[in-house]
Amino acid sequence: MASDVKLFIAIYTDEDVHAQLAAKIREQGFDAVSTFEKENDALGDEEQLEYAALQGRAILTHNQQDFAPLHEKWQCEGREHAGVILSPRIPIGELLRRTLRLLNQVTADEIHNNLRHLGGFAEHKK
Repeated sequence: MASDVKLFIAIYTDEDVHAQLAAKIREQGFDAVSTFEKENDALGDEEQLEYAALQGRAILTHNQQDFAPLHEKWQCEGREHAGVILSPRIPIGELLRRTLRLLNQVTADEIHNNLRHLGGFAEHKK
């Protein structure tokens, strides 16, 4: 049914991401929470992904070296998650802009069980 389609991605930022990013995303009308707000900053990477998956949230992280292989592992095991979003460490303003572009261009269903790089959402200068 069309009503089963989840349009907007719900974001969960991990402990490597600026603590204020989730609040700034919410200010723009999107659903976002941080690891710190949920008091999960002591969890390991796989536990973070498990939490995000149970909550139906895509995890946003700078930790590509651990989360890219973790995504692949889950794919091989047939485990589902709501998405993994990877970003290099960039200033919070640019991170917010790229995240908002992603949220406006990619649906929750499109990112489900997928990995996306925020570098693809950088503003292209002409």
